[in-house]
Amino acid sequence: MIRPVYIYGSPVLRKVAQDIDSTYPEIKQLIEDMFETMHHSDGIGLAAPQIGLSIRLIVIDASPLEEDEPDLKDFRKVFINAKIVERFGEQILYKEGCLSIPNLREEVEREEKIRIQYFDENFTLHDEIFDGIPARIIQHEYDHLEGMLFTDRVSALRRKLLGGKLSAISKGKFDIEYKFKLSK
Repeated sequence: MIRPVYIYGSPVLRKVAQDIDSTYPEIKQLIEDMFETMHHSDGIGLAAPQIGLSIRLIVIDASPLEEDEPDLKDFRKVFINAKIVERFGEQILYKEGCLSIPNLREEVEREEKIRIQYFDENFTLHDEIFDGIPARIIQHEYDHLEGMLFTDRVSALRRKLLGGKLSAISKGKFDIEYKFKLSK
C-alpha cells in the first residue's frame, strides 16, 4: 500500500524515533509498504518518520542509480534500530534532495564512510562499514531517525536564504506526483 509522505513542517519529522522489536505489528507489511511508497515517489531511501511513524526503520533501494554507479545494482536494504557508531574519511559535498522537502536540492557535506549497527528485516544483527553513495544515503535517512533534515546540515546563511522556500513547502506550495500529508 502506498502511504502519504509527510512534508516539511510535520512535527513527526522533528522527533527522535524509537527502537522497535520483532513484535512490532505487521512489520513485514510495513516494510513492503515503505518500499512501494518510496518507489512510487521516485525515491532511493525512506525513513519511517517520513510516513508518520516515529520508529527506527529505514528502507533503501539505490538500484535506480546503477547507470552511473554499477555497484548499486542490487543495493536494497532494510535498517531497523540503526545506530551509526563511527563516521570517518573525507568530508564530501554532494547535492541532496528529500521526498519530505519536495523540489529542493542543496549541497550537503558528509563523511565518506560510516560504520553502522542495525537489524535487518529478519531481526538479524549487522555491524557493517559503508562508503561512497551508500554511506551518503544511509546518513541522510539516519538523520530522519534523529529528527534532522538535510537542510539542517547546510550553512546558517544558506538555511536563512532557504527560509521562504521551506515556508512555502510547509504550506503545500509545490507540485509533486506522489501522495503527501501536510502538518495540521
